[in-house]
Amino acid sequence: MRAISVFNNKGGVGKTTLTFHIGHALSEMGYRVLLIDADPQCNLTIYSLEQERIHEIWAAEDPFIDQGFESARNNLSQASFQEFLATPRSLHFLLKPTEEGTGDIGVLPPPVRLTNSLDLLPGRLTLHLYEEKIAERWAGVYRGDPLAIRTITKLRELTHAYSQKNGYDFVIVDTSPSLGSLNKIAISTVDAFFIPAFPDLFSLYGIRNIGKALSAWRSEFDVIYKLISEEKRDAFPRNFVSFLGYTIYNAKKYGGVGNKWELAHAHFNYASQIPDTITKYIASDLRAYLDEQSLAAPIGASAVMHTHNTFPAMAQHYHVPMWKVPLVDLEHEHQNTIRGASEKYIATKKQYTDFCNNLLARLQLLGG
Repeated sequence: MRAISVFNNKGGVGKTTLTFHIGHALSEMGYRVLLIDADPQCNLTIYSLEQERIHEIWAAEDPFIDQGFESARNNLSQASFQEFLATPRSLHFLLKPTEEGTGDIGVLPPPVRLTNSLDLLPGRLTLHLYEEKIAERWAGVYRGDPLAIRTITKLRELTHAYSQKNGYDFVIVDTSPSLGSLNKIAISTVDAFFIPAFPDLFSLYGIRNIGKALSAWRSEFDVIYKLISEEKRDAFPRNFVSFLGYTIYNAKKYGGVGNKWELAHAHFNYASQIPDTITKYIASDLRAYLDEQSLAAPIGASAVMHTHNTFPAMAQHYHVPMWKVPLVDLEHEHQNTIRGASEKYIATKKQYTDFCNNLLARLQLLGG
């Protein structure tokens, strides 16, 4: 199993849309995939599920989040609690006992089944409460405090536990644009991550911020590894996260402007600065397996580089990838527009498949 994260310190770059479609593309390529929504804004969950389904999951959990996990658990019989755990639960619910320091749930509730080979651990707007506990307990990790270590490694533990139970090939963790403590553990404890970027000044500064944060986070983890026992070290990954590269996403296409990516001049100017920005700010040992050519090229080249205009909005509306939108039961007001563009919708599948093939090739370079 490979656990990867999609991250940019700049919001509005289409990160969640990309994550959703990569998950579907990989699953249709024959892989088993788990999506984890670790963004307190829950955009991936909103993209994937009907609002009524989200409310159904959250409302059932409210007593555990609002009143306290043990209190709510004690109000249920053992049989009722086990029945409750037999239905999908949010990521925050799974983390709540660790947040409160009361132990583990004992079983893994099923994820939400999106397709036969694609599952989701939905997010919850209250996940910021867990982030507060990470920050509060961080100093205790240096002392080897068991609860502090469990707090910062629980997300990784859940990732591996669900993979062992369900046989996932890939786990993809969606994150917020924050450089806070939740993303520190989400990104530092996966195998690899990549950056989707819009070709503008803000993405360049986002990459700079990511590089500086990664260096600081690695220094913290290196100190922790030296201070804690080998037994406690086993809760952490053997290697710090690797950088897979970048992709330019959701950019407008301009033909006949004389550059290889068919971008407007201003956009190409910023896009062409991304490799140098990565080289300067993301530590070389995190990208050592990438040669200069791979580092300079976006993942998948221009496969998913250009905007699909309203297609992603329709995908979110129907909670399916773009290439499946023409195949669903369309609402009356969408029928003529979508059916008239059905070939273009369906063609997006090849673009995401091409992207995923290049992503897989980079993952294979990591070895072991």
